[in-house]
Amino acid sequence: METHHISAEWLTIDRVGRILNENMKIALSDDAKKRIIACREYLDNKMETQKEPIYGITTGFGSLCNISIGKEDLSQLQKNLVMSHSCGTGERVPAEIVKLMLLLKIQSLSYGNSGVQLVTVERLVDFFNNDILPVVFQQGSLGASGDLAPLANMSLPLLGLGEVEYKGEIRPSAEVLAEMGWEPVTLMSKEGLALLNGTQFMSAHGVWALLKAFRLSRLADEIGAMSLEAFDGRIEPFGPQVNEVRHHRGQIETAARFRELLAGSELIARPKTHVQDPYSFRCIPQVHGATKDTIAYVTKVMEDEINSPTDNPTVFPDDDIIVSAGNFHGQPIALPMDFLAVALAELGNISERRTYKLISGTRGLPSFLVAKPGLNSGFMIPQYAAASIVSQSKGLCWPASCDSIPSSQGQEDHVSMGSNSATKLCRVADNTERVLAIELFNAAQALDFRRPARSSRPIEAMHEAYRRVVPFIDNDTVMYPLIEKSIQFLSQC
Repeated sequence: METHHISAEWLTIDRVGRILNENMKIALSDDAKKRIIACREYLDNKMETQKEPIYGITTGFGSLCNISIGKEDLSQLQKNLVMSHSCGTGERVPAEIVKLMLLLKIQSLSYGNSGVQLVTVERLVDFFNNDILPVVFQQGSLGASGDLAPLANMSLPLLGLGEVEYKGEIRPSAEVLAEMGWEPVTLMSKEGLALLNGTQFMSAHGVWALLKAFRLSRLADEIGAMSLEAFDGRIEPFGPQVNEVRHHRGQIETAARFRELLAGSELIARPKTHVQDPYSFRCIPQVHGATKDTIAYVTKVMEDEINSPTDNPTVFPDDDIIVSAGNFHGQPIALPMDFLAVALAELGNISERRTYKLISGTRGLPSFLVAKPGLNSGFMIPQYAAASIVSQSKGLCWPASCDSIPSSQGQEDHVSMGSNSATKLCRVADNTERVLAIELFNAAQALDFRRPARSSRPIEAMHEAYRRVVPFIDNDTVMYPLIEKSIQFLSQC
């Protein structure tokens, strides 16, 4: 099995996906170890020689920054920070996102700008490699001063405090540490702050959503192509000239993808009696393409973020400076995450409209996609379900990043609320997957009413694979298990 070495080499979203999907182990590169050790040694020497207070290292935190802390209390100061800031609440963060948080925190600490001990980072690596996942909660971060509350909950198990999920069980971390033969880490100056400052809660959710967005964007094209075939749609809106003249890269890519997906189809090639298709079909290149462009933009921003140290203060050993600034502020990713939520919601929005057209009893398809409508309601209510989900996503698209509530006695007087951008983005991504699954449920049914005419090889292959999981519906049946099977089918595509 391949091992991923944490280093200064650029970490891409695609690489993160491979690390998770292939269950890779990780290890610190020799260069990363040297940088971590050099920064820690510099900080220790600096504390011996500098008389002026250094924020968060020899002082209190936030509005307590003017209170100096004695040398004998510096370790306790850092432990107190982690304990007092562990104020997460609400639903648990899913395990795969917690694992992402660990990976991204390790990456951030590896640059040698954070002043942590090597043993601290290596213990985080141990947690990642052994799937010892701290219990973290979704609510509590303001998205500035870092993701303080969730990162505190993530860091508690380093100290033998809090809980972890290990081998499917939630257990006190002290028990698991003892079982592994590990001693709790004793934090040194700056370490608690290095662990808690940072954007790894936000960025882990953002990366998770992006990985899902890549898949949903591809599936939206494939399912949309099946719906276009089933609705007896026209290919002309997907031609090269009409899309290239507008220049938008995502639009051009989407049109080209549809031409590729539908090449060789009997259905798309046969003469049409209608001159135009509704917007939900005719404007797929424009709508799906705009989402592609958004995904590309957010990917660039998120990669900048995960390849950066984002704690405070930032230590520069080579320049002999320690800077207290604001690299923990989540605004650079909060805005794009809100943008991505809108873009993914739009994939669901237009998908539901195509579903509505498929059940409308037009273009030779039976009402609600059953042979005997009236006696059978058929596919009437799956469209209701899709409409409900789409409406919820629209509400979730209100930008969290346009809000700010001052904290810490006004010292932290503008925050990003990026953590809320992050968690609702993931909910929108899940919602969009469900809506696309419902469209596939309808599109496959509608395509069967076009027999014996055949679609293209890619569309027929998808239809055949789907039919091995979800059957054609002759008469009314219990629908919700079939919708769930459709969602699971997409999750494996």
